[in-house]
Amino acid sequence: MKKYEILGLIPARGGSKGIPRKNIRILYGKPLIVYTIEEALKSRYLTKIVTSTDDKEIAKIAKESGTEVVIRPKKLATDESLVIDAVKHAISFVEDKEGLKFDYIILLQPTSPLRTAQDIDNAIEKMINLKADSVVSVTEVGDKHPARMKKIVNERIVDIFDKELDFVPRQKLPKIYIRNGAIYGAKREVIYKNNSFRGNDCVAYIMSAERSINIDTELDFKLAQLMIENVKNIGNRT
Repeated sequence: MKKYEILGLIPARGGSKGIPRKNIRILYGKPLIVYTIEEALKSRYLTKIVTSTDDKEIAKIAKESGTEVVIRPKKLATDESLVIDAVKHAISFVEDKEGLKFDYIILLQPTSPLRTAQDIDNAIEKMINLKADSVVSVTEVGDKHPARMKKIVNERIVDIFDKELDFVPRQKLPKIYIRNGAIYGAKREVIYKNNSFRGNDCVAYIMSAERSINIDTELDFKLAQLMIENVKNIGNRT
């Protein structure tokens, strides 16, 4: 594959309402963000890896773990702030500092600790080989298929879709996918033109449910802990 300038960007603000200090909470022996940093550093395609944060402790951990750090302004680190604004701030900072212009930006959120370097590289390869302008990681919804979702009106169940679909075996329903938050990638120009990682020609990178845990709640944290423990135990037995 042709050589491109590809920025791996890890957004990690200090505030978090659901799980306090979530990005550096200890998960199976190390801060959550370190899982993403370690896999990003193994990537064959990321030419620079940067953590964007407003928090001194996160910045320290990120530097010690091997990434460069961009300190974002406080106005880009509130509950109402958009990640895309922090992304553009980091791009501009690094490009001005290094005197270069990136071809692609890959956003790697710390809340996906089971995403691997292979996932990152496979997603990049798919986007570039298919000549797409962006890529988003997804996972199959499985048993939570939208055909079986309902509304409740006056305490009564109301079908959103054809109620006959309730009785169709899951295997015969059309496959439906949901973003899992692990990987967003796009050409630099797409981010500035669309103010988004979603371009007009966006390919899907499919990940398994096991690697798609996105930590937003305490339950997610416990599930991730169990998954990592299981992987470690299997590795110790081989």
